[in-house]
Amino acid sequence: MRRMICPAQRLLLTLRYLATGNSFTSLHYHFLLGISTIQGIVHETCKAIWNVLQPLFMPQPTMQMWREAAEGFRQNAQFPNCIGALDGKHLQIQVPPNSGSLYYNYKKFFSVVLMAIADTTYKFLAIDVGAYGSTADANVFRLSPMGRRLYSQQFDIPEPRPLVEGGEALPHVLVGDEAFGLHVNLLKPFPKRDLNDRKRLFNFRLTMARRYVECTFGILANKWRVLRSCMQLKPDNVDFVIKATCVLHNYLRTKDPRAEDLLEVDTLPDLAGHAVRGNVEAANVRDKFAAFFMSQDGQFVTH
Repeated sequence: MRRMICPAQRLLLTLRYLATGNSFTSLHYHFLLGISTIQGIVHETCKAIWNVLQPLFMPQPTMQMWREAAEGFRQNAQFPNCIGALDGKHLQIQVPPNSGSLYYNYKKFFSVVLMAIADTTYKFLAIDVGAYGSTADANVFRLSPMGRRLYSQQFDIPEPRPLVEGGEALPHVLVGDEAFGLHVNLLKPFPKRDLNDRKRLFNFRLTMARRYVECTFGILANKWRVLRSCMQLKPDNVDFVIKATCVLHNYLRTKDPRAEDLLEVDTLPDLAGHAVRGNVEAANVRDKFAAFFMSQDGQFVTH
């Protein structure tokens, strides 16, 4: 029988693929292994990396983790009661057979969506992988497990707390861009039309907090360059490759946090009627955050 390929070589081959994005044909000449063998090793090892590291370096967020994230945003982004920055990233793949336009996105290429929540240490708190590229970010989030938990109040988010001593208690929130729907626990910028000083200041402060997830995506793609290439894999295998890179990213940020790298949607059926009521309440929450920033900063100065 053939000699087995040891675990160390399997891991080395997989890390080489994730870090460079080289094709399986190129790896075939580097490691002198069959192309189908390499393909199987990469898929199996990515699954193993996710299964082993995910409980350690990307567990389901707890209330204590949200509180630590909120303290990070308070100190580093001057945005109190913010527990995470939310955004989606399109990752290019080859055209899946018989998929039509499901994976064809507004950027004019075929992709799957990585939806993620990041903190101020540039680590992922929660991710969702595998949504069709043609799906809007807001819908991707609402249909994802983390979106369902947020909207059903099952995400262990801390209780509301005042932004300043003696003030009104306001909920803890995620911050996202204009693509997302407004919610009590999810704030987005004011529309760009008819902006006054208060609204412009709020948008500026929210953008300063939201940039952490953008930077996290940049560090991730710069470290694991397979995400910069067009992945020649089936969608199911692409999902495990992306998950493996995300949990490896958290592993590296945890082990060496000082290392710096280059840097309208339908609601869920069980949430019928929630969106209309929630939008009014969420708008009030956003207005109160904006009023707080205005009272702290005074006259807004364009940066």
